[in-house]
Amino acid sequence: MSKLTYFLRQSWLLLAGSFCFGLLIAMTNSALSGRIELNKAAKLNDLTRALLPGAEHFQLLEAEIQVAQPDGSKQKARIFEVLASDKQRIGWSFNAAGTGFAGVIELVVAVDRDFEKIMGFDVLASSETPGFGDQIKADFYRRQYAGAPAEKLMLVKMGNPAVPDGQIVAITGATVSSQAVVDIFNTFLTQIK
Repeated sequence: MSKLTYFLRQSWLLLAGSFCFGLLIAMTNSALSGRIELNKAAKLNDLTRALLPGAEHFQLLEAEIQVAQPDGSKQKARIFEVLASDKQRIGWSFNAAGTGFAGVIELVVAVDRDFEKIMGFDVLASSETPGFGDQIKADFYRRQYAGAPAEKLMLVKMGNPAVPDGQIVAITGATVSSQAVVDIFNTFLTQIK
């Protein structure tokens, strides 16, 4: 008996099962992709409403902006004009992403209507180290950005985190994650503005 015949005899069930399960996963992904996108949009809208009180309507800008990443790649930025119930612009919101210590960090960032001041940010997704890097989600860290100028930010080891001056105080033990968030802001703010 040849090696190929022996292999097929021993593994036909495994091969057939793998093919069927792969097909099932692909069909499930295809069937649920619309719902997944709706859930992502709802989460983005909820986070933006928390960052920009009074936000009721979100209009995606038709102009596509490609943001150059530090590694040379380009990322499409989805920018939303945020409107109040009377259709007056109250700010802007956009998704931003970059590499952290343990993987990609995805943020939703809100700025004022004149794109002069950061209103805040929230973390959409992150796999930073629990207890250290995941503190980028904590209020004490995120509050430093609220009110800071929408221009180049700088990470410092010591300072007053209560003063919105563009100097962001690093999280002790998570300097890489802190720097990653500042780099994401600097990359996206300067190119979108």
